[in-house]
Amino acid sequence: MEYIDPILDQYVCEHTSQEDELLKKINRETQLEVLQPRMLSGHFQGRVLSMFSKMIKPKRILEIGTYTGYSALCLAEGLIADGELVTIDVNEELENRVRGYFNSSEFRSKITYLVGDAIQLIPTINEKWDIVFIDADKLNYLNYYHLVFDSVSVGGYIIADNVLWSGKVTDSTKQDRETNLLREYNQVVHNDLRVEEVLMPIRDGLMIARKISE
Repeated sequence: MEYIDPILDQYVCEHTSQEDELLKKINRETQLEVLQPRMLSGHFQGRVLSMFSKMIKPKRILEIGTYTGYSALCLAEGLIADGELVTIDVNEELENRVRGYFNSSEFRSKITYLVGDAIQLIPTINEKWDIVFIDADKLNYLNYYHLVFDSVSVGGYIIADNVLWSGKVTDSTKQDRETNLLREYNQVVHNDLRVEEVLMPIRDGLMIARKISE
């Protein structure tokens, strides 16, 4: 998942704003106590998401894939005064941990945390989204994109994580289903005339799509 020299990566992180104490706690406890800690956005990507959110100043954010709540709290930093973030995850085992983190946050009143199947839950939410962050099961990335598109405001953003998939998307010998679906996701977004997009090689890849028409 690392695409730059480790020394340069360290320099970049040293010259990036630090996590607050709650985010440091989530980072530390996730690494020590939760399966697949590489799923955590982490310090650098978290600050990138926070910066995007502060630039966009969203009123409504949808996150698909909560994990331990780190990225949700980073995105919440940019919400306007009456803003709200809805985050969905299917993993019931992490619910108590994540609710504890959210309840310890200054954004607790702005976060709605739903546990269940996002494919089923998203159509029940009547909102216009300014940011959608997709960071869940890779097999459904395209389904999520098509499912949320009409509910994204013109000028809003769909951000998808892990679109470089540890570099496998550029390796023709890798033909597993997840890799091929992520290749397809990147191509579909690139060909969609309703958005303008940039694929950023940050950590495991962020595809940033800005909706420019319905």
